[in-house]
Amino acid sequence: MSRPALPPVSRTPISRRGLFAAGALGGAGLAGVGVPALARDRRPVVGPRLASELFTLGIASGDPWPDGFVLWTRLAPEPLAADGLGGMPDAEVEVEWEVATDEAMSQVVRRGTETARLAGNHSVHAEVTGLEPAREYWYRFRANGELSPVGRAVTAPAADAEVAAMTFAFASCQNFPEGYFNAYADLARQDLDLVVHLGDYIYEGAGTQDALGRAHTSRKETFTLADYRLRYSQYKADADLQAAHAHAPWAVAPDDHEVENNWAGDISQVDTEPDQDPAVFRQRRAAAYQAYWENMPLRRSSLPQGPEMDIYRRLTFGRLLSLSMLDTRRFRDDQIEGGNQAVLDGRWDPRRTMLGRRQEGWLLNGLDSSRARWNVLGNQVFCFEADHEAGPEVRYSGDTWDSYAAARQRLFDQLHRRGVENFVMVTGDAHRSVAADLKLDFSDPSSPTVGTEFLGTSITSGGNGSDQDDLGRVWLAENPHMKFHNKQRGYQVVRLDQDTLECEYRVCDSVTVPGAPVRTRSVVTVESGRAGIADVSLF
Repeated sequence: MSRPALPPVSRTPISRRGLFAAGALGGAGLAGVGVPALARDRRPVVGPRLASELFTLGIASGDPWPDGFVLWTRLAPEPLAADGLGGMPDAEVEVEWEVATDEAMSQVVRRGTETARLAGNHSVHAEVTGLEPAREYWYRFRANGELSPVGRAVTAPAADAEVAAMTFAFASCQNFPEGYFNAYADLARQDLDLVVHLGDYIYEGAGTQDALGRAHTSRKETFTLADYRLRYSQYKADADLQAAHAHAPWAVAPDDHEVENNWAGDISQVDTEPDQDPAVFRQRRAAAYQAYWENMPLRRSSLPQGPEMDIYRRLTFGRLLSLSMLDTRRFRDDQIEGGNQAVLDGRWDPRRTMLGRRQEGWLLNGLDSSRARWNVLGNQVFCFEADHEAGPEVRYSGDTWDSYAAARQRLFDQLHRRGVENFVMVTGDAHRSVAADLKLDFSDPSSPTVGTEFLGTSITSGGNGSDQDDLGRVWLAENPHMKFHNKQRGYQVVRLDQDTLECEYRVCDSVTVPGAPVRTRSVVTVESGRAGIADVSLF
């Protein structure tokens, strides 16, 4: 396989909103620190001779803190090697990294070395500290005499900083065989402080459809660690995805397809598979989590221990934004079996949980103590109520919060009781876009609104889509709390300041044509101190 060319990331000048909009932006105090650059003539510390083209899977940064971020890469001279090892030998490789205050990497302020090992699929997770808050940096890696591309990262503002504004994007659901990642090419041209990925980074299915020449290379479902590793390699070799990773730090959380469609806790959802036994399924989840960790810019605190992985966590951006990344798969009760009537009969069972007791308590305590203007949840499956049936009958999804209505009500009751303001959920999974008010009682349109949810569409999953479909028309007619719907592919840009939060829905005209244009379909606005959607602008 020839390595896909990594196009240069085109960056527009940082806007008023980008880079935390000044005020909180760090000074140039580190710019003159004479940290030596990576020595190009230094002999690499390796065992056997390595192949060239080590950085075929790109680079990334993630989970920004005020003093740093994590830097990621993975060495893979043969990314599509069937054993999932990327063509790497069983050898330790010293990988150097450096961080600079300029894109030319002439003002290096931090550097270090990490050891890439076979046990971690020769991935690198370098946790960089000692940087200034709320400022832009660039970084790169060196191994075996080869330099990686240069990436851009941004530190978070100080915890008590009065931040004027910031911008982040969120995305999900990128089924490789179903389309080109045109949305990511567009995302890499935006002024962003952060990218939030809400799951379905890979798809575990066979993916044999090859109309676009993008079939899954293995053409089989993933079960083993080698299977998952190979699947990530195929996705991460995509040039547009690499450009999006190199453009800004990411905060990530998996949904279901990183393991298996619609899994819940220790329960597989496909009766005919060998992992239907919970013990066998835990082995599969351990393999999936390991491969996820190896390919994501995550801190050591998220390193999986077998089938367990710490996914839910909180990132703060001064006193402007508190971002809580949720785990809506590992701790949930199983989906209700038996069809829609069974869902209607069981969804209000108070024993059922989506988040689990510990995560639910962590979330509520964090919201209660938050000092941020905006409290945003990174959520995998939609939380608003969505009646799927026209007329007096009602029908709900078995996999979303609708099937866990009592758990949702506990959350909303606590939000209302505790007076949590400016509550917003950003969500993936559904392959369609919706902006909706979150009601204390969805059966009563006049009941208090506790927040807003922005459901974002998929990058490619579902094919080209359309502006509307039959289900979308039913949703808008039957669910008055929904204010906007679209079923095209794309991603979302969220801009927030002290007064407003707006979500721009960017849609792609086609994912079956490489380089197809991406445009704004809607901008939905929420005002600080006023729960619910204030304005919907269509384009």
